[in-house]
Parts: sequence; C-alpha cells; structure tokens
Amino acid sequence: MNEGSCEIQEANESVVNEVKSQMINDDMIGTITNLFKAVGDPTRLKILYALSKKPLCVCELAALLEMEHSAISHQLRVLRDKNLVKFKKEGKMARYYLKDDHIVILIKMAVEHAEEK
Repeated sequence: MNEGSCEIQEANESVVNEVKSQMINDDMIGTITNLFKAVGDPTRLKILYALSKKPLCVCELAALLEMEHSAISHQLRVLRDKNLVKFKKEGKMARYYLKDDHIVILIKMAVEHAEEK
C-alpha cells in the first residue's frame, strides 16, 4: 500500500454526507474554474498584479510588460469578458482597473502561499 493511501475500502457515510451538504454547486465550480483559467495565464496575471497597484492604460501596460499594444489589448479583452477588469475613458485614453478588491486579495494570498517554503 502506498504511504498516502487509505488502508480501508469503505467510506464513512456520515463524513461524506456532511461534506456533500457543504459542497458548492456545479455552476459555481464552473465560474471559479474560469476565474482560475483567466488568472492562470502569466501575462494576464502580470496585468492583474500591475492593476492591483494602480489603474493603467494599454500603453503603460505594454511598456511595463515589454509587449505589443495589440497583445495587451487582447489579454485585457479576456479579463473584461471574465469580469475581472473594467476601464474608464479619460479623454482619448482608457484606464483599466480591477473590478473589485477580491482579485487583489486572491493575488496577495497566492503570493504569500508561493513565498512559503
């Protein structure tokens, strides 16, 4: 038997039922999975991290990440579609910002977890 394996072959039904009653539904699982897919891309994570510091326009993000404007715009479109960022027009410029503080908390927690050794 493997070290992390269970040696019994029968589940404790009361434990299973207790946890089952607390599980989130499949729609919520899909929403959360899509969130992690969006955040799971290195470029999008860099954009989100930068926007957690302050609102930025496409030109500023392109300069910061040393990428083409079109590539940044594409990633921002994905993030907008996932409801993670919004933009506000300021004259001819559009400044992007995080939709809410939840993504800041998520990134902060991920950084703290990654720093644990």
